[in-house]
Amino acid sequence: MKRVAAALLVLAAAGPVLADRADREKEIVLVADKGVADDANRTSTFEGNVVITQGTMRITATKVTLSEKDNFKFYVASGAPVTFRQKRDNADEWIEGFAERAEFDDRDDVLKLFSRARVKSTQNEITGEFISYDMRRELAEVMGAPPGKVAPPGERVKVRILPAKKGPPGKDEPARAPLGLKSDTGVK
Repeated sequence: MKRVAAALLVLAAAGPVLADRADREKEIVLVADKGVADDANRTSTFEGNVVITQGTMRITATKVTLSEKDNFKFYVASGAPVTFRQKRDNADEWIEGFAERAEFDDRDDVLKLFSRARVKSTQNEITGEFISYDMRRELAEVMGAPPGKVAPPGERVKVRILPAKKGPPGKDEPARAPLGLKSDTGVK
């Protein structure tokens, strides 16, 4: 069971960028309808209404499989959909994600979301058939199809970014005069 708890800790660490770092220090609770640990094959599988919580982080899935090879762990969560939610570090904001399948490989610290993948925060949202996040390089990639597959015609990715809300200028910030535009006289 220690191996399962350690594996889930790494899964929890796979949360989105800027997730609450204090969560890593908290207890992990996994609830499922069924769990099987196969020590001979170094795998553990949890099925049926799987819910994993650790601090502010919460993951739901239909099935979660953890496998270990050469002291590295590989996680696959599947569901309709897999969901995760976690509070951002030092911010009053939540990050949420959805996909049909999520994979995490702790060898290279890459989280992959497959099929109808979506990650959103209060201000931003990314959608596509495939989203990958490399935690070491802090590099996100969104595609219309998983690597090695061709996106169907018309399949596109979407990024929605809302500008930060700005109030009226404060007393420390004077109102600025509008920019003067140059005349187009003489331009042909």
